[in-house]
Amino acid sequence: MSKNIILTNLEIKHKTKRIAYQIYETFIDEEEVVLAGIASNGYVFAEKIAQELKAISDLKVLLCEVHIDKQNPNEPIKTSLAAQEYANKGLILIDDVLNSGTTLIYAVKHFLDVPLKKFKTAVLVDRNHKKYPVKADFKGISLSTSLLEHVRVEFDQDNENYAWLS
Repeated sequence: MSKNIILTNLEIKHKTKRIAYQIYETFIDEEEVVLAGIASNGYVFAEKIAQELKAISDLKVLLCEVHIDKQNPNEPIKTSLAAQEYANKGLILIDDVLNSGTTLIYAVKHFLDVPLKKFKTAVLVDRNHKKYPVKADFKGISLSTSLLEHVRVEFDQDNENYAWLS
């Protein structure tokens, strides 16, 4: 199986910074935002966005890890923050790749049970193969692929990150 690199480490850094600026512009009137990253790569991406946000703004950033069973999305969703910790705040739900939209739509449904000031979504790669009416408000790249192709994002400890198509 060959790896066709679609985003290099440098491109991911630039896209992460751009998304952080877009989030800051959208939430400029807020004192605090919650970045809710879907485990595991979505949370890593949320951490990277949080680093950029802290460098460019005075927004207080709360990180929240969202655990969803991707094979059984109807199972209860668990978050690292209690609902009262993100209630009445601006929240951005973050994942690495938006494929069919299943994971994102079920995670959105979970957060709709709590009143939020503003609710947005962010992804690094939007594949344009949605079976649910969900969209990414902030995205690094939109990619039209065949259903047989797979997009993978690698975030490694040495900060050599890349996205590839197989």
